[in-house]
Amino acid sequence: MKKTAKLLTLAVALFAGFAGTAQAEGFKVGADVVSSYVWRGGDLGDSAAIQPALSYTFEGGNVIVGAWGSYAVSDQNGNARYKETDLYATVLAGPFNLTVTDYYVPTGTNTRAFNFKKDGPNVVEVSAGYAKDELSLLAAINVAGTENGNAKYFEAGYKFYDKDGYSAKGVAGIGNRRSYGNTAQEDKVVFVNTGISVSKDRYTASYVYNPDTEKSNIIFMASF
Repeated sequence: MKKTAKLLTLAVALFAGFAGTAQAEGFKVGADVVSSYVWRGGDLGDSAAIQPALSYTFEGGNVIVGAWGSYAVSDQNGNARYKETDLYATVLAGPFNLTVTDYYVPTGTNTRAFNFKKDGPNVVEVSAGYAKDELSLLAAINVAGTENGNAKYFEAGYKFYDKDGYSAKGVAGIGNRRSYGNTAQEDKVVFVNTGISVSKDRYTASYVYNPDTEKSNIIFMASF
């Protein structure tokens, strides 16, 4: 499973993590439709995808639990369609957040949920984020599950444009090759994710380039 760990990234969203402010209490539902699912520099599923989300914010607004998924519209060269279902819990404290995420990606006959063995379809990640003004930071590490080699990912993002209803953000991320880059090369932390995204209303267009795999993508996302 090349994708060994994700909500806080939501496919094309170039800023990982929630803003560090308390959220309104109660349920929230929504969905994104994306031209392709690109996450931390990697193209997953090779297909347009529907990405539903469900969350609940507890009283006080500082604890959020939720579920997020990505479901490919078409198969991969005759293989099964890519499916991902993630569960997460986030604690907000000022501009900081701490999140535990369970990424579930069933493949072949390996479909039993909540199987955190090394040959199972789940990965558990712990991440810490910071978001204030135009700057966002993320640090994440895999702690259990499939291919768990404690793979790490670090990201910095900056919103550099906000005018006439448009906003533009840039991102740069580094991570372990075995999870986010060229898996044929020696595993080490390298640049795997660079790009910009431009948003207006519910629409976002992003250009993403992975310097390690030397692959690029442009993605369109509509949020509902």
